[in-house]
Amino acid sequence: MAYDLSAISAEARLQAPRIILLGVEKIGKTTFASGADSPILIPIKGEEGADSIAIPKTPTCGTLLDLLGWMYAIYEAPNQYGTLILDSASALEPLVWADTCQRNGQVDSIEKVGGGYGKGYIEAIRSWRQITEALDAMRSAKGMASIVIGHVKVKRFDDPAGDSYDQYQFDINDKAANLLFRWADVILFCNTKVVVRKEDVGFKKQHKTGIDIAEGQRFLYTQKRPAHPGGGRGVYGRLPYELPLNWTAFRDAVSAASG
Repeated sequence: MAYDLSAISAEARLQAPRIILLGVEKIGKTTFASGADSPILIPIKGEEGADSIAIPKTPTCGTLLDLLGWMYAIYEAPNQYGTLILDSASALEPLVWADTCQRNGQVDSIEKVGGGYGKGYIEAIRSWRQITEALDAMRSAKGMASIVIGHVKVKRFDDPAGDSYDQYQFDINDKAANLLFRWADVILFCNTKVVVRKEDVGFKKQHKTGIDIAEGQRFLYTQKRPAHPGGGRGVYGRLPYELPLNWTAFRDAVSAASG
């Protein structure tokens, strides 16, 4: 290969985004993603969020091989889609684990791969990389954006610099979550606005009630906070912290931050 210095460029380019979209259950993650440019959705076994949404979608994938096969078919097809949506990473994880178990002596549990001690979760990263590399190939060759939807769990976080607190975290193994977070251009979190009202009930006890202060409105959060993940690189790191949960608002915010 010839290395020609004229190929070096300092031009900034805004490529099709790689999005991780997280949120609480039934908040409208799939509906939000369906507003993206010319979407096609690959549903994973166990997810039903897209059943009532009228967008192009493949048959439900029940194995990792199914998923990779459909991704390759979309890659090979004429340029008719602009965004690939995976729904969801949380449902996909058991399929990744099953593939990992089959590749490693057909053991019956991810905990037994490689003799245990967490080696199965490390080995499973190979399969997750296959998925991110396929998405990257679509972006490079076809200019396609990608949205990976995920559920969240509430887990205690021990902050080495302060007090411990509960936070929403990606509901997959930490090693896989870290890989996807590093891969993504932007991490988005969906939720409502809730405050907690405390009421003394005697005997030094309190009754706590969550109150929706936004009357059912749903929001998209683009930056990380102690309670939830978020963040982006480049233009996606300059977005307003809070946006309405609809694709048009997100697209317009990206356009404004780009200018």
